[in-house]
Amino acid sequence: MSKIGLFRENTKIALDSIRTHLLRTVLTVLIIAIGITALVGILTLVSALENTIMKDFASMGANTFSISQYDFSERTRQNSDEEKINPIISYPQVKEFKDKYDYPFTSTSLSFTATTTAEIKYESEKTDPKVTVMGVDDVFLPNKGLEATKGRNFTGFDIENNNFVCIVGSDIDKDLFKDVNPLDKTISIRGAKFKVIGVLKEKGSTFGNNQDFRVLIPIQIARSLFSAPNINYDVSVMIANKDLMDQAVDNATITMRRVRKLNPVEENNFGIERSDELINTLLSNTEVLGISAWVIGIITVFGSSIALMNIMLVSVTERTREIGVRKSLGAKKSTIAWQFFTETLVIGQLGGLVGIILGVLIGFGLSAALSFSFSIPWMAIFAAVITSLVVALFSGLYPAIKASKLDPVEALRYE
Repeated sequence: MSKIGLFRENTKIALDSIRTHLLRTVLTVLIIAIGITALVGILTLVSALENTIMKDFASMGANTFSISQYDFSERTRQNSDEEKINPIISYPQVKEFKDKYDYPFTSTSLSFTATTTAEIKYESEKTDPKVTVMGVDDVFLPNKGLEATKGRNFTGFDIENNNFVCIVGSDIDKDLFKDVNPLDKTISIRGAKFKVIGVLKEKGSTFGNNQDFRVLIPIQIARSLFSAPNINYDVSVMIANKDLMDQAVDNATITMRRVRKLNPVEENNFGIERSDELINTLLSNTEVLGISAWVIGIITVFGSSIALMNIMLVSVTERTREIGVRKSLGAKKSTIAWQFFTETLVIGQLGGLVGIILGVLIGFGLSAALSFSFSIPWMAIFAAVITSLVVALFSGLYPAIKASKLDPVEALRYE
């Protein structure tokens, strides 16, 4: 018999044995699948989170930064014994900053969130009272990486003359206007009439915050309609040459310190967020989740390896007489070893396949629930295939060697 024929025969015997002990095989496959599922599921979720971060923040480019009451690290800090309280950034301060900040090749945008509970009306249609209304200027869209798919952006004329015009998010377009072209239609916000001049490109949700359910209006009109006390303003700066980012940020820091009237020994009481640093900070946090996935996966897979090895050793013991018969008929040690090793490989790969499918499905489900941007996690799948192969090699080697070394005479006597 040729080597190829012998290989086929041994593989057929191994598969027949798996079918004979179907319940045991299924249980073993499930044990391995649990470990692979944990690994692939978490890695899939981490990959989706990274995709969401890159999608939501990378559009801003590496040449923007913003000034706000707190920076990202301070807002997300949880282990601080004493939380730092910064005063709000008022409109006179942002206006003074814009007037004084004259770094070359930069454009400065002022904005604020007027409300997150507005109700928008168009003829007999109206939205739920959960629309975000923002007061912005004519450079807000490019500075934030936004664009209008229909219509246009605000012009300097719109902002300077306080024209009652607005740009709506894509969800408002779908809710209010249905099959009607929204451009030049009039909507009502707190009784004020605004002409729609543009519709924002769909952005989706970011960490539960719907970016498409908002309306942008000129900043001065927003200030007159929404005159709540202690309104906090944001500044966004874009620089044409990203190589000058460090100098631009330093210059902005000095300017803002002067606006806030800080003396040289006082710390900054505002935050500056660079888009590139923000992305890196968020991505570094996902690395912890990735490491956790590997730790959980390795621990579970190690347990699966022990279980698989134990089951194969039991299988060797149960089939001692069969091994004795095959050896007495001339089967070589390598033939016996390959038969048991093939069984282990098949079971290991089946466990890996089931684990990959379940892991991807779980990762997809969680990504959809959390509004993350899902993509097929090829790296996680590759890792799972390699892991299941390593499990099979580790678990199958010793039982296969033990089976091949059985003495045929003693094996035939075994009851």
